[in-house]
Amino acid sequence: MTQYILRRLLSLIPVLLGVSIVVFALIRMIPGDPVIVMLGERARPADIERVRAELGFDRPIYIQYVEWMGRVLRGDLGTSIINRTEVMVELRTRLAATLELILLGLLIGMVVGVSIGIISALRRDSWIDLTATVGALLGVSMPIYWLALIAIYALAVDRQIFPPSARLDATMSVDRVTNFMLIDTLLMGDFEKFRNAVWHLILPATVLSTTVMPILARLTRASMLEVMRQDYVRTAEAKGLPERTVVMGHALKNALLPIVTVIGLQLGGLLGGALLTETIFSWPGMGQWTYRAILSRDYPIVQGAVLVSATIYVVVNLLVDISYAYLDPRIRFQG
Repeated sequence: MTQYILRRLLSLIPVLLGVSIVVFALIRMIPGDPVIVMLGERARPADIERVRAELGFDRPIYIQYVEWMGRVLRGDLGTSIINRTEVMVELRTRLAATLELILLGLLIGMVVGVSIGIISALRRDSWIDLTATVGALLGVSMPIYWLALIAIYALAVDRQIFPPSARLDATMSVDRVTNFMLIDTLLMGDFEKFRNAVWHLILPATVLSTTVMPILARLTRASMLEVMRQDYVRTAEAKGLPERTVVMGHALKNALLPIVTVIGLQLGGLLGGALLTETIFSWPGMGQWTYRAILSRDYPIVQGAVLVSATIYVVVNLLVDISYAYLDPRIRFQG
């Protein structure tokens, strides 16, 4: 197992290197000059050339890449072209907001999706199964930006049940320790602010969870139906074990492998969905930050955000691979 983990960790190096090359090249293929965006279209050519030289954009692209990678290896993602702030400093706050949103969205999607899938498998061809199938189909077909707008109008503007944006009420402040709003409010011992932070988080996280919920529901149903036909499940039923024990202790445990695999793969969908969700809900996370950086051609922010997102994605998939051995004792990784 140790050798397998080390091999996988080493294999991450060329993957992340390839991602860095691709994003570095593609961001420069987008029409528009970041120097002109920063100075304005009426800037003098001499000023444009001077700023371009200061930022290093007058050098060959491969030299720019080597210099950028050298800074990245030292933990420096550069400085924003537009607002001149350190990318790494702002990234810590933005990343915490995005992870808080994604983790709760993933939790909601897992709990609801897997639960619906189990119930559908146990009540196969019933009205419950049919309703779940139709609901999953609608969930997959529904664009997340459309659902976010409908949710804001129905639950935040019209009914005023949830706040429409931000992580906390404007009248409240929190001492930033971890930059995770839920954790920091608990560290302060202020449960009113904690409740307020949770209330702000529920609506965008629920909308984001719809990117994984229908997929997990359908996959769990199919996987459970296959496992329920296995001999060891029939033997457990023949022994007179309670249905809960048979389903949770025997069937679900052995049906988890494909479910866990899809959860790891769907992380990319959550990161992509977070961009739209954060933009619509004005959530101060990496998605909204990256979106604005793309519009303003802020190369350091886009490069740093994409590289960090890719790192999170490959690390999570590594953890998913490692979890196989714990979910199924028959799986052994060769050294």
